[in-house]
Amino acid sequence: MSEQPGTHTAEIAASGARRLFLGQTSIDFFGRRIIGAIVSSILLLVTVVSLFAQGLNLGIDFEGGTSWDVPANVFTVADADEVLTASSIDTEGSRIQLRDSDGGAFVKVQVRAISDAQARELSGQFAEVAGVSVDEINVNVVSASWGSDITNKAVRALVIFLIVVAIFISIRFEWRMAVAAIVAMIHDVVISVGLYSLFGFVVTPATVIAFLTILGYSLYDTIVVFDRVRENETRFAGVRVGYGDVINVSMNQVMMRSANTSISSILPVVSLLIIGAGVLGASTLSEFAIALLIGMLTGTYSSVFVAAPTLATLKIWSEAWKRDGVAHITGQDLRTLVLGGSVSRRARSGESTTDSASQISGSSSAASVLQHEPRPRKKRRR
Repeated sequence: MSEQPGTHTAEIAASGARRLFLGQTSIDFFGRRIIGAIVSSILLLVTVVSLFAQGLNLGIDFEGGTSWDVPANVFTVADADEVLTASSIDTEGSRIQLRDSDGGAFVKVQVRAISDAQARELSGQFAEVAGVSVDEINVNVVSASWGSDITNKAVRALVIFLIVVAIFISIRFEWRMAVAAIVAMIHDVVISVGLYSLFGFVVTPATVIAFLTILGYSLYDTIVVFDRVRENETRFAGVRVGYGDVINVSMNQVMMRSANTSISSILPVVSLLIIGAGVLGASTLSEFAIALLIGMLTGTYSSVFVAAPTLATLKIWSEAWKRDGVAHITGQDLRTLVLGGSVSRRARSGESTTDSASQISGSSSAASVLQHEPRPRKKRRR
């Protein structure tokens, strides 16, 4: 079980994994913010260019089209493809999938918008090859306007969600944290949608639902970090510690919790992809799970390398956190603060220190953090 900040730890673990487990890490997240900004910029550039260059691979729910559910007693995916090819139907954007239901297995065939005459002709050919009557084939025609309505409602829900989140975080924390959280969520949505464009994944209503779902996940991870940041703001208020050090201490203290949350959330999604979609053939699950997986990975990344650095950039310019001439704390001195101790004044000014003041102490009060060395007492006159 990992120890909480402020507890006395007699010995620092030798391995990085053990230090992570015990909450003894001293990673300089703030010092590496430029690397995170470069990685995010590259991802955003690639995904945005892909969105403008090749767009999204929208399913028939958004662009309109016709779908058939053909009983799969003797009918196969290859049979459906042969029927479409023989009828000179453009198969670009079409989807043929084998699905299961309570009524038995069936092959779902989806093509872009065609005429009513072509749809009736294909229904007859599917029925002939499958050895069933035309009445046993379920035919659905989707209008493009229906997909447009879904898109407009999704965008409206996204805007309302961002506004509500901004108001809530501004009240619960402060406006700078709200700005940082919104920036991180927009970062996640743009990259997630861009990756769908880049790899040509089909966008369905399930994908839209997943995109809205990952916003909540991204926000949760960010709020966990900000809650610890707020605690450490109180701890370091009025003392000579830069806001970058507050961010570093907070990130190292919650890193194990964030890792556990991410792993426990991603494992079920991976199971949906491998077992649900891969083994059981539930393709609808893959449409939802791929979007969730991409969103969770980007959400975990953005809470560390987007939300926290954005907050630090906004705070270091505020009057309350100006620390001119204060050195950025790293290494053993950072680990000391992570574990709830204090460091000497020489460490604060950037000088190396090996004395006992730089070691871990049991005190975690704000007065003990980076305090000045005690002055000698004056002798009283009698």
